[in-house]
Amino acid sequence: MALHHTPPKPPVHQALLTRRRVAGGALAAGAALAWARWAQAAETLLVPPPYRQQDLEWWDNHRQRAVPVRVYAPLNESVRAHPLVVFSHGIGGSRTGYGYLGRYLASQGVASLHLQHVGSDRQVWMGNPFQVVSRLQSAAQEAEAIDRVRDLKFALDEALDGRAGLVPDAQRIIAAGHSYGANTALLASGAEVLRQGQRLSLRDERIRAAVLLSAPPFYGEAALGSIVGGIALPSLHITTTDDVIRIPGYFSGLEDRLKVFEAMGSAQKWLAVFQGGSHSHFVGRRGEGDPLLQATRELVLAFVQQVFDGNAQGLQTWPQRHAGLLAQFAAKG
Repeated sequence: MALHHTPPKPPVHQALLTRRRVAGGALAAGAALAWARWAQAAETLLVPPPYRQQDLEWWDNHRQRAVPVRVYAPLNESVRAHPLVVFSHGIGGSRTGYGYLGRYLASQGVASLHLQHVGSDRQVWMGNPFQVVSRLQSAAQEAEAIDRVRDLKFALDEALDGRAGLVPDAQRIIAAGHSYGANTALLASGAEVLRQGQRLSLRDERIRAAVLLSAPPFYGEAALGSIVGGIALPSLHITTTDDVIRIPGYFSGLEDRLKVFEAMGSAQKWLAVFQGGSHSHFVGRRGEGDPLLQATRELVLAFVQQVFDGNAQGLQTWPQRHAGLLAQFAAKG
């Protein structure tokens, strides 16, 4: 006859002690993991970013107009002169937008100077909500469009005079902008409109290239070719398939972005059309981890390296690396 031996159960206090040890071990492991994560985060916080950021409150005495700017500067700025991007925001924006681009460029050795246009900045969204349309229409008037270009010229004067703590290379300056800011960059790059039988030119000869995010045609202007066809600077055009502007009395979609690209007289020009996205996507509200924004900043850097350093590798490999995000990519020249 077989004997069945049932091991005695441990005393209740011993079982409780065992469970407590297991639980205590789990808590200790969890605490250790939490500590490791905290230490890693703290170390990240303690490591200085690879760029310098500063807000400056400039004033143009000649026009009696404020020109606030945000500077993103490479940390090696004292070593050698660097390229400079002067960036103009869209209507209703500010100098705090598009930081994903300024921070990245500065970390890669390219300074970025982000303007704030006080006549068409975020103030248009503030105040009586029933007057927003009126404020938007006022911000889009020709006088403000001209003042925006003068803001850019004034800020560039200040930067080249050393008032931004930068060491910019006067031969490597790019005008950049989003939406209304792209129009500003186009005017500074040589776009001309006809007024009273005369061509109005706001060209700044110091600008050597242009980066245009969601560039709309000029409001109320039909002859796009005669406006931007004379621009001979290298240009980079970036948009999305859902890049649509809708404001009362005005609609502009992807087709307009493509027309601006085709009409540009640049001997060297590139076009990237992302799948999906939106007109406001490029402002950067989705954060640094957004794939479209990451691809955008890499493309801008590759453009800078191609135009100023003759390094074509970045632009050649970029379309393949981001093929999953793209609806179209074109290069001319």
